[in-house]
Amino acid sequence: MELSGKIVLLTGATAGIGREVALQLKAKGAVVTLTGRNADRLAEMRETGFEVIAADLSNAVGVDALVAEWGERPLEMLINNAGQLVDHDFRKGAVHANAADDAIYSNLNAPIRLIGGLIALLKTRDEAAIVNVTSGLAIAPAARQPVYCATKSGLRFYTLALREQLKGTGIRVIEALPPVVDTQMNDGNPMKKMPAEECARQIVVAIEKNRDEANIGMTKALRIADSISPALARRVTLRF
Repeated sequence: MELSGKIVLLTGATAGIGREVALQLKAKGAVVTLTGRNADRLAEMRETGFEVIAADLSNAVGVDALVAEWGERPLEMLINNAGQLVDHDFRKGAVHANAADDAIYSNLNAPIRLIGGLIALLKTRDEAAIVNVTSGLAIAPAARQPVYCATKSGLRFYTLALREQLKGTGIRVIEALPPVVDTQMNDGNPMKKMPAEECARQIVVAIEKNRDEANIGMTKALRIADSISPALARRVTLRF
């Protein structure tokens, strides 16, 4: 896909992977509108030359407000990058019953709802794309992050099915599966982390080369392990 001039809506793009993807797409000539919740970071990205939309994607009201604000404007690429981690480890003590709700909505419901709200616009274009950012942990889970793993695996299977539905249309459905990346979200993670800039670069390359999947960094090895023995892949990741 030629990125120059492409009209892109990118969620969760004021920090981490999303911010780096936004910068790299802009450098290639794409017209990027990005979303986020932090007012200071949104202002910083606006000063960098982006159109920004404040959006809370942890609930239906926030998602629908974003769709309404976009309106009938042209759209050629939707990148669902926004996501949340939630502490959900019973080994540390009790877990509040409602603690996971926002993360479940942000990571799974929001991308599905955004796609439903914007797909009609994508269908009007000769070439368009939906990019869903899942995780290597969508393949095999880590014990300390069961909610995150569950939502990302749910989005992975949704992406696989959506790709089949949209065969024969002008919309390519791409899944990006990052490893552990050096972002604020992973500050407490002791594992070796990939720089966000490199992770973003590989996502952008996958979009340019029309790949169905971007298996990034250690996710490539995890995919190989899973193809040989899913039980082996789970044994590796469940330790974390």
